Parts: sequence; structure tokens; C-alpha cells
Amino acid sequence: MGFVSLLINVLNYVGIIAFASSGAFKAYEKGLDILGGIVLGSSVALAGGIIRDVLLGIFPPTNIVYLPYAVTAITASIVAYAFYPLVSRFREAFLYADAVGLGTFAAVGAEIAYQHSLNILGIILMAAITATGGGVVRDVLAGEVPVIFRRDIYATIAMLGGILYVILRPVVGGEVDILVTAVSIILVRFVIIMKGLDKSYVTIRMVRHGVNNREREALKRK
Repeated sequence: MGFVSLLINVLNYVGIIAFASSGAFKAYEKGLDILGGIVLGSSVALAGGIIRDVLLGIFPPTNIVYLPYAVTAITASIVAYAFYPLVSRFREAFLYADAVGLGTFAAVGAEIAYQHSLNILGIILMAAITATGGGVVRDVLAGEVPVIFRRDIYATIAMLGGILYVILRPVVGGEVDILVTAVSIILVRFVIIMKGLDKSYVTIRMVRHGVNNREREALKRK
């Protein structure tokens, strides 16, 4: 296994664990049982890669046939669900886990698209689809409007990561490009979360603190 392949594999595991955790957190907040946590966690962790592979003509999709990915997703979902009462004190736990998944999967999606000789637009789209596809499935299963339709900046950041990948690939090569793309997206999302610029962060504050409708509108205007 070459270094790029190893890096992609490692980032896939990181993304799967992060996204599975975010899905399990969402399930807990929705009052679902452990099975719901496994379903939501595994869906968000694996769906983006499955959608990407189908669009690229990779059959069967890697996330379906490679058992360690599925086992990792299920295990991470169970652990995250079980420990949510502890990490819930860290109010942005869901958002930070989601940010890590977004960055790693966008970078992996861009690299795999590049390896399949897609053009610039294709690479950017595959980065966004890989990073956001699972989140769409998670939100639909949770009975919510998908996150990419509620806050455009979410998908936009993934696409900007794809653009960064395209710019850096001829200059620094695959290994550095993948890492820089992933880290850049994660850091941007972290800053947005810490600054309270994320609409879902506002929603979390409202849910946790029992904000009334008038206060809710005031928070949204901020």
C-alpha cells in the first residue's frame, strides 16, 4: 500500500468515527434508542462514500464491501451514543465531530475523484458529495431539513476545500494536498463554530436553554 492509499484509509477511518459520532449524538438528542443511534451513525458515516462510488462507477461501493469500515461505523455509533450524557456538557460536541468528518471526507473525495481522472468540476463536486451526502441522509432519517439546505456555507466549505485541493495538487503532490485540504476545512468549521456563526449552533443553544419564540427570533437575528 502506497503512502497516499494509506493516508486515504486513515482519513476514511477518522471521518467514519467523526460522522458516526455526530449521527449517534443526533439520535440521542432526538430521543431515539441505541438502534436508532446505530442507524443514524452508520448512515452518516458511510452514505457519502457510497454515493460517491456509485457516481464514479465503483461497484460495489467500498463502504459496503469493506467490512472494517462498517464495523468501525457501528462501534463508533454505539460508543458515542453511550457516552453522550457525558459529552453533552460540551455543547458543540455534535458540531465539532461533524466538522472533522466534513474535512476528512472532502479531502478523500477529492483525491479519489482525481485518481479517476475527473476534471476540475468533477473533483470539486465529489469533494462536496462525499463530505455532505451522509449528513443529508442523517437529517432525512431524523426528520429534519438536510443541513445543506439550511445553511449553504456548510456545502460551500466542502466545495472550497475541493478548489483548494485542485490548486495545490500540481504544486505539492497528493500526500500534502490531502492533509492541507482536510485540515483547512476542519479549521474553518471550528472557527465558525467557536464564533457562533453557525445556525445550528444557535439552534443548540435554543434547545438546551429552553428559549421562547421571541428570544429565538432575537438569537437568529444575531
